[in-house]
Amino acid sequence: MRMSRERMRSTARHFRKYYNPEVGDAVRMDTNTNVLGSNPAAMEFVAKFKGDVNDYPNTYSDGLRDALADLYNLERDNFVAGSGSDELLDIAFKTFTEWGDNAVVPVPSYTLYDYFVSMNGGNVLSVDLTEDFQLDVDAMVSAEAKIMIMPSPNNPTGNSFKRKDIEEILERTSGIVIVDEAYGEYAGTSMIPRVNEFDNLIVMRTFSKAYAMAGLRVGYSVSNKNVTDMMNCVKIPYSLNMLSEGAAIAALKDQDFIKRSVDLVNKNRGPLTNGLKKLGFETFPSDANFILARSPVDHASFTNGLKDKGVLIRDFGSKRRTENCVRTTIGSKELNDLLLKKAEEVLKEVQ
Repeated sequence: MRMSRERMRSTARHFRKYYNPEVGDAVRMDTNTNVLGSNPAAMEFVAKFKGDVNDYPNTYSDGLRDALADLYNLERDNFVAGSGSDELLDIAFKTFTEWGDNAVVPVPSYTLYDYFVSMNGGNVLSVDLTEDFQLDVDAMVSAEAKIMIMPSPNNPTGNSFKRKDIEEILERTSGIVIVDEAYGEYAGTSMIPRVNEFDNLIVMRTFSKAYAMAGLRVGYSVSNKNVTDMMNCVKIPYSLNMLSEGAAIAALKDQDFIKRSVDLVNKNRGPLTNGLKKLGFETFPSDANFILARSPVDHASFTNGLKDKGVLIRDFGSKRRTENCVRTTIGSKELNDLLLKKAEEVLKEVQ
């Protein structure tokens, strides 16, 4: 007898597997990773690694937390490190929510937020962003949720949220406020310097994007020491392996690579935006390393056509507030030219 989904935890029965395309030799402009390629300092560390893998890594990744403290002029106990920022999101919900608690999630935003809320037994309260994809402060605060989360720059729209709006939310709610800055290096602004000013602020960061280390799964959160201590009490010990921790420490020492990565995006964002507009796309302002654009033809036909031509982008066209929209990583000039060339070919074929 085939086992029914009724055997699953009730809050997880509606889950479906995450985006997992057949890649082959396709050009990937769907994941927003760094188009400069793997982080050179991290790769050098991995190549020379001679650690004792028979031993456990440091329980709470103290070496990485010390390196992050040096970078941000904070202290070790302001940081929680883990296996990707997704683990940190899970830790935050496990730490600060009870079964049945409400959580505010902006629409549109990162699709996995709903997953973490539901997996931890919470109720998702979806609050629409404004017409220009900014936070609706009154609507978010009036929801009276135990926890609320907002990515800035926002994924998939690309824009940063107004600092004053984030601050107002922090001041008007007693709940935990998570600011997910996965693309923060590209925006050039951050709430990290403010973590000791707010009792309820948690900032999330990752090594998967600008730091070009997605395959090593390293993320961290930043908050005041009291919040950090509570999260570390909930965090699974040893969750970040010693190879990934050492590579992240090495990567932090090469800030020139981050500067080059950000400069490349800033240089190519405008030309790619203009190229998409010339093809008939409606583009939205971006502070990240990707662009959201409304397609002049059916979104599925367009993304499938690009896939057939060896280029992958993300399709958000069937989701609320991003109807008929697609999202592409901002690449090098060569990658962007390839994308625009293939996009023009597809448009001619499907129009």
